[in-house]
Amino acid sequence: MRNHYLLRPGRLAVLVVMLGSSLATRASVATVIWPIYTDKIEWGLEAWSWNGVYDYARTAPVASGTTAMAATFTSGWAALYLHSNVHIYTGSLQTLRFSIHGGTAGGQQVSVGVDGLNGAATATTSRVTVVPVANAWTRVEIPLRQFGVVQIIKGIFWSDTTGNAQPTFYVDDVSIVGAAPAPDPSVPALQVDAGADRHAISPYVYGMNGADESIASLTRLPLNRWGGNSTTRYNWRNATRNAAADWYFENLPEDATDPATLPDGSASDLFVDANRRTRTESLLTIPLIGWTPKVRERTCGFSVAKYGPQQSTDPFDPDCGNGVRPDGSHVTGNDPRDTSLAIDPSFVGDWVRHLVGHYGTAGAGGVRFYNFDNEPDIWNGTHRDVHPQPTTTQEIIDATIAYGAALKAADPRAQTVGPVYWGWENFTAMAGDYLDKLAAYEKQTGVRVLDYVDVHCYPGGFGVAFSSVGDDRQEALRLRSTRMLWDPTYVEEGWENRVKAIIPSMRALVDQHYPGTKLACTEYNWGAPDGIDGALAQAEVLGIFGRDGMGVASIWGTVDAQNALGFAFRMYRNYDGNGAAFGGTSVRATSSDPSKLSVFAATRDSDGALTVMVINKLTTDLTTTLNLARFLPVARAQVYRFSGSSLGAIEQLPDLQLPTAGGTATFAGRSVTLLVVPQR
Repeated sequence: MRNHYLLRPGRLAVLVVMLGSSLATRASVATVIWPIYTDKIEWGLEAWSWNGVYDYARTAPVASGTTAMAATFTSGWAALYLHSNVHIYTGSLQTLRFSIHGGTAGGQQVSVGVDGLNGAATATTSRVTVVPVANAWTRVEIPLRQFGVVQIIKGIFWSDTTGNAQPTFYVDDVSIVGAAPAPDPSVPALQVDAGADRHAISPYVYGMNGADESIASLTRLPLNRWGGNSTTRYNWRNATRNAAADWYFENLPEDATDPATLPDGSASDLFVDANRRTRTESLLTIPLIGWTPKVRERTCGFSVAKYGPQQSTDPFDPDCGNGVRPDGSHVTGNDPRDTSLAIDPSFVGDWVRHLVGHYGTAGAGGVRFYNFDNEPDIWNGTHRDVHPQPTTTQEIIDATIAYGAALKAADPRAQTVGPVYWGWENFTAMAGDYLDKLAAYEKQTGVRVLDYVDVHCYPGGFGVAFSSVGDDRQEALRLRSTRMLWDPTYVEEGWENRVKAIIPSMRALVDQHYPGTKLACTEYNWGAPDGIDGALAQAEVLGIFGRDGMGVASIWGTVDAQNALGFAFRMYRNYDGNGAAFGGTSVRATSSDPSKLSVFAATRDSDGALTVMVINKLTTDLTTTLNLARFLPVARAQVYRFSGSSLGAIEQLPDLQLPTAGGTATFAGRSVTLLVVPQR
């Protein structure tokens, strides 16, 4: 489908007829803007232009701000192309906007297009041709429907349609805009029933990855994971890891108390020692890949001297390449023994016996949890120097049984967590067969080699995981996207574009294929570590994990004493600075509109108090009713709050009066509030 538009000086070209009334006149909607180019390329997009000369910071002419993009097509079929590696989920976005200037010549034939997908794999390539005007800027609005059905945008381009060179033109102020519902003025009502849906909250849902002792002490951290790509090939005997694709496939010696006394005092021993000092349980990753670093020295998997020139090399060791030839092809046929030696289950059995000898068995001072490796579904990418072929389900089943049996023989009390998959789709494709085979193994041998089924549950929405504080659109997406953990009606607004409902879906798989297996998510991240938005999302995630029965969870990313994520954990683990915590028995808590106010509640065994966590996701204060069923409170409740107005501390506010089984409370905009309601 092609359309052709001639732009005229001084006119706004709006290439769309809006359904209903216009965005400007509808009171029930608000504008959503996804910036693509302002004074720079935004949102992590990259310049993939071809067959021309391009300047992405031209200072004149500009439509607004200080810079614009300049494009000169030096040969036919050239294109100014901005590509998104992460993909843009269109959702409520409706219109592509940009300004275009014809330079001194004007009259260029420019085909504007969206490189996108309809659904998971159907490409869409429709274009609209515009003809910019000489010496003038023209504002262009093209509805996304002009490009066909586009659910995911992979890139935006301005290309030649003539097959010839064309003179310079300019593009500025590129964005995708749409409409989102304006906030509903009605206020959600909160209901808590202390006698319904009661179940224990696993303390291990408040875990972290690689936490240091200071944050572990401050949050009374219950679980600390030793994980990540480099733990797939960690050799406990010589305290050496392989960084895999994260750093040039190099063996890197780790800290040790004294290399001469290894394996005593290895990096993994030091990790367990630190956890014991803070009374934190350890979750160690054990290798299933069958390889481990052979010596305690820096060696590389793709030596330039041995395998030839490569696209990138370690700046500190130019012989260590990234395994990619200058033409973009992968180095193949390399020898895994350049860095590694082959291992079998006895390697893990000996490691666990070493740990038991030092610390005791699981639950008696020793290591309680073990991960069955890390993200084996992508080994052929992260560890392709030793595992270049895609991992099969049967390979993971066989390794889980063999290494799990060795581990359980060394410490029968240890709790095992697997298969630790990176991708939800990869996990669901193999989980039924995996769980069936492990259940059959237990029935045959009496040995349960898997205690927790584990998948990493990162949100797929663009600009959520590992991102910094963003604009209103990004913040709203971050807060919505927690629904992927539990809501069977929520289609994830990201590259997978599918319903996940991770926790109920995992539970259904377990109930069907291996009853009694508990649930784990040993890596997740909702971003914005320094902003209130990140704290709100993190508090929501922790509440969901406790409410919905997750057994083990550990955030990946920096959590410290001063960032917002640290305060989100402290609201559950140490809100008063003296060790007071959210209750350990979850009870029913509902909101009539959790998109505005969400609520989680639990009773506390130590004093019988009811703890109620309320998260206000709006920017405005909300006054609402809080009704308590089957709980008789005293006249007052303590109130603790972490909010955007005070990002450096948890505030204790004046007590809330509760003359009956409930009352009225006001929750500040963008805040996490904990009510501690003593029992009569």
